[in-house]
Amino acid sequence: RDTALLARIGVQTQASAFFARLTAGEHLRTVAALYGRDPAAATTALERVSLTGKENARVDHLSGGQRQRLAVATALLHEPELIFLDEPTAALDPEARRELWDVLRSLRAEGRTIIYTTHYLEEAEELCDRVAIIAGGRVVALDTPRNLIRSLAAPARLLVPAAGLSAETALALEGVDRATVQGGDLVLETTVPNRVLTALGDLVDIDTVTVRTPTLEDAYLTLTGTGSEHHR
Repeated sequence: RDTALLARIGVQTQASAFFARLTAGEHLRTVAALYGRDPAAATTALERVSLTGKENARVDHLSGGQRQRLAVATALLHEPELIFLDEPTAALDPEARRELWDVLRSLRAEGRTIIYTTHYLEEAEELCDRVAIIAGGRVVALDTPRNLIRSLAAPARLLVPAAGLSAETALALEGVDRATVQGGDLVLETTVPNRVLTALGDLVDIDTVTVRTPTLEDAYLTLTGTGSEHHR
């Protein structure tokens, strides 16, 4: 409740409140006035989230994704030091999501601290310096994305056309921990992908094999116990 502290914090929530009958520009200029900022801050905020074309559109006429970007612009308007963002890309298309990623990278480069909630593990891996994984209401891991992946020895996945190799044959190969059929692919999980690739070279055309290295999502599934069961 310290108003001096509140002026240094920016918040974007899932259910953001707007002056709905105002235009996007009017809404932001009103918020700028509440923070004692120059009205020009509204234009800067709109530019940051690529929403300048909607400056004169009423807030209640904006699409879900546009309102999401306006919520982020509102949180950034007064140049806060600490920014809380709650799933800011949830309603954005891929292009808008990548644009917001660039905004967040620039804010980080300016020395601002961002507390970011997301269900997109790719997003957390791409953007965050540290990731806290929450399961069952408690933090089960806190580290850099790279360290989380390394420490859990998450498996690599080799995708082989299912028509060219059976699961039984794959499981007999040294180093293959799991083998499951997903769509038209046989997915092999292993912590020694180079060894398994060498063995696969005698069984299938190696050019048809796709390698997917461990990701933060793999680490998350391992930590929360929601990964697939072993198929030995």
